[in-house]
Amino acid sequence: MAEIKTVERPVENAEVLERARNFWERNSKIIIYSALGFLLLIGGYLAYRGLVQGPKETKAAEAMYKAENYYRTDSLNLALNGDGANPGFLKIISQYGGTKAGNLAHFYAGSAYLQQGDAAKAQKHLADFETESKQIQARAYKLLGDAYAEQGKNGDAFNNYKKAAHHFETDETASSEYLFMAAYFADRVMKDQKQAVSLFQELKDKYSKTEKGFEAEKYLAQLGVFK
Repeated sequence: MAEIKTVERPVENAEVLERARNFWERNSKIIIYSALGFLLLIGGYLAYRGLVQGPKETKAAEAMYKAENYYRTDSLNLALNGDGANPGFLKIISQYGGTKAGNLAHFYAGSAYLQQGDAAKAQKHLADFETESKQIQARAYKLLGDAYAEQGKNGDAFNNYKKAAHHFETDETASSEYLFMAAYFADRVMKDQKQAVSLFQELKDKYSKTEKGFEAEKYLAQLGVFK
């Protein structure tokens, strides 16, 4: 069997090395400055997280403690505006914007304003709130629906009730309540029987074992649907 020999090509290899050397000579400064800029960017971000954002998150969480206590005891004015020594939700929002506590303060403020009958301010804060917690976000959609409904913005109210119902369907008790609200609103406020029937039927099919699921059949009968 003939021996296969590897033929080296020193000329081609030399040309490749020469091109690489020329490229580096032409672009070395750009490459070095780009790498340094990237490292400075990463370093600055980590420093910001550690020296600024971290302590800010801690202070915001501490500030929330007293305001939440006021909210739980229905001292809504104190919860919103503080007591002089401790900030309320509104100041927490302005001072600690961009923190988790500052974001959560929007939820509390919106809920507090809704209880006080100021639907416009409630809408503003609830619309600014967003969380990865599906259960809390679903509740926020429901409250936002209430805020729109109080202002006669029926289309927006209805859409948010449906969003609430479908956002975290694992929570059957809450989701059935929100779905009932959407169906009832379609029937009694929007006078849209087609939508109402569809939603009451969905409620009956999905959450038949819940309190609202049991009620759905009665409302379907009122709408002329017997099954």
